[in-house]
Amino acid sequence: MSSGSEVALVLDAQKKLEADGIRARAVSMPSHELFARQDETYRNSVLPKGIKRIAIEAAHPMSWYRWVGDDGVILGIERFGASAPAATIYTHLGITVDRMVETAKKLVGKSA
Repeated sequence: MSSGSEVALVLDAQKKLEADGIRARAVSMPSHELFARQDETYRNSVLPKGIKRIAIEAAHPMSWYRWVGDDGVILGIERFGASAPAATIYTHLGITVDRMVETAKKLVGKSA
């Protein structure tokens, strides 16, 4: 799951996972508030219960905890003060396709 520019990373991670035989769903959530206002049936169709979840956020991960659940993972930035071109800083801070793929494999019990 992600929003904004990170959606492209999620889509690339989904392709890599599926190439490795791991079914994955990419979810773009441009507005947490609008998604929360949807009825439960719709929310469950997008985020089925019992499915491991990963969110990626190029900022503080706080807003995603509601959506990943207790056994989900959020790849985000919990520090301040780094500055560089986006590709450089994403790599430095672990906001990458490879990290998502590795995390997803661990979540579903596949070797990373």
